[in-house]
Amino acid sequence: MTLQQLVSNRPVLTLEELQAYLDQKHSRNKRSREALLSYYLKEGRLLRVRRGLYAVVPPGGDPETCPVDPYLVAAKLAEDAVLAYHTALEVHGKAHSVFERYFFQSARLHRPASFRAYRFECVLFPKALRERNKPFFATTNVERSGVDVRVASLERTLVDLHDRQDLGGGWEEVWRSLESVEYFDLDLVVEYAKLLNNRTTAAAVGYYLERHAQSLMVESRHLEPLRKLRPKQPHYLDRGKGGELVGDWNLIVPKQLTERVWEEVV
Repeated sequence: MTLQQLVSNRPVLTLEELQAYLDQKHSRNKRSREALLSYYLKEGRLLRVRRGLYAVVPPGGDPETCPVDPYLVAAKLAEDAVLAYHTALEVHGKAHSVFERYFFQSARLHRPASFRAYRFECVLFPKALRERNKPFFATTNVERSGVDVRVASLERTLVDLHDRQDLGGGWEEVWRSLESVEYFDLDLVVEYAKLLNNRTTAAAVGYYLERHAQSLMVESRHLEPLRKLRPKQPHYLDRGKGGELVGDWNLIVPKQLTERVWEEVV
């Protein structure tokens, strides 16, 4: 297998993947590997994205301008990476807007990274998933340029975004994106919300499902488990911001959501 054949199947490569190729086809000598890597970089056949991560430059391409899939980059920044939050919406084709910030979850916190105009940010797996050793609960694999990347399912994303709406671009972006999804496995949504065991998050998810009960065919059996998890005292959906008390969920919900202000005619 030539380098071009290798990279044609892996548009973004970790240093470990490159070393394995060089060990097999060239030399296990560390200096020889380093010399070959330097050669490929100098020849413009590889592009360093960040330390330990490289993108393939197509034949005849310019390393300065060749396209690099940011979702593949995010997926390669940690061995256990799960593309999540707004990035998951984008991968599933359900984001209302396109961002240049890319989020992934991992068991270990990695430093933010930048490449061109893109910024990559790591968020720890939710504590409940780490404690129960279920980091990949409700995830799926999606193909990007022939490579499988692990991404949060739409069901997990719905809950995650009601837990961390700041990683979804704010409530308007979150709701407008989620409203483009025609179907959720609501049993999985409820199961995941229960697994996180966060009262405010469970109530936020319940409020969203109740507001979209008709379009999503939500039944009382989906809402009742979430209602049992609601806060015992009113909680702010946005800390430090006012809003309207929704007594059924013990949530103080921003006017932006209760009145859907983005639908107002200017």
